[in-house]
Amino acid sequence: MKILIKNGRVIDPATGRDDIASVAIAAGRIVGIGNAPADFSPNRTLDANGLVVAPGLVDLSARLREPGHEHEGMLESEMGAAVAGGVTSLVCPPDTDPVLDEPGLVEMLKFRAEKLHQSRVFPLGALTRNLAGEVLTEMAELTESGCIGFGQAEVPLANTQILQRALQYAATFGYTVWLRPQDLHLGKGVAASGPLATRMGLAGVPVVAETIALHTVFELVRATGARVHLCRLSSAAGIALVRQARDAGLPVTCDVSINSLHLTDHDIGYFDSRARLTPVLRQQRDRDALREALADGTIDALVSDHTPVDEDAKTLPFAEAEPGATGLELMLSLALKWGQESGVGLMRALAVLTCEPARVLAPALGTLQASVGRLAEGGVADVCVFDPSAEWTVTPSALRSQGRHTPFEGYELPGRVRWTLVGGQVAFESA
Repeated sequence: MKILIKNGRVIDPATGRDDIASVAIAAGRIVGIGNAPADFSPNRTLDANGLVVAPGLVDLSARLREPGHEHEGMLESEMGAAVAGGVTSLVCPPDTDPVLDEPGLVEMLKFRAEKLHQSRVFPLGALTRNLAGEVLTEMAELTESGCIGFGQAEVPLANTQILQRALQYAATFGYTVWLRPQDLHLGKGVAASGPLATRMGLAGVPVVAETIALHTVFELVRATGARVHLCRLSSAAGIALVRQARDAGLPVTCDVSINSLHLTDHDIGYFDSRARLTPVLRQQRDRDALREALADGTIDALVSDHTPVDEDAKTLPFAEAEPGATGLELMLSLALKWGQESGVGLMRALAVLTCEPARVLAPALGTLQASVGRLAEGGVADVCVFDPSAEWTVTPSALRSQGRHTPFEGYELPGRVRWTLVGGQVAFESA
């Protein structure tokens, strides 16, 4: 299949390219950017006049809910949501049921995902068996089956000795360990500690739950030399510690969720369970620090933190509701909104969704390293074409995800995806 995307504004943050050009695609690869080869005869032409042609988006945190949670989401629905949001590569955490701690489970997930011919799925393997924090998994075997790193998802690792051994092993073989920094005992609340949580009678999660965990991780990284990716930071104090670690030369990267980038604890409103999220929404000073850190590069990537939750688990009293929200179809628009509001512009807004998360994945990408998150001649044709001037209102019933709960319901957002191409094939096109 030969496809020509013509007259679009081609933006590739990896190279800084921003100009009006055509993109020629053949046999699943980009064969020309600017002018198509002289003998190129497309089977299909996509007119991108007035649209942005960007690399396919890379999401470092998206739960697909299979296996084990099919009542909340299935591969078909969640990967359909991904391509509708322009996401062509995504990382799924290991907290499925059963947990991704056996090679056969990882291979089954990848096989099922590849049969759908939509987004590329990069699974994280469990760091410990059944995420129980007691016995390390067979990381080498899980890597061979397709895992790009190892983590504990939302389960804190209380045993520091186990974490040290995991980091030592990972450092020996060059694996990346993905950790969400939160102390086991201090992180059991449902809202950010502060006046609002106290007034509402909600159990709080103090900032030190994050900073204590970060101190531990950084000391162990310093001792082992392991590469660590920190998932979904939530506090200004946490950001300050990351800056110190970076200045000290520690091999750490980090991301932030679309929820923490835009919302604060006041968005809980009158116990709105749609804002029952993990990590908890913190105060405005924390949100502002996260926005600044994403702009200056302290935070590497923006993630959807896509966690579809079914109706029964969400329509409960706030403290009892299951945390999570749909996000795959909102990530691009919320990145554009942040870019406009912060003044960083379109190039940086796309960078935190494309080349920057791809850089986090780079050590595990193999032959895809030169293609994911960028537009490169000869590279795999994963492309997102969107209208930056279009505006739309978030309406849960119109979302493709099986999980319809989002704290952004009713928001008017910029940017609509027109086409998503994965491996040179049109995986999504808007009506």
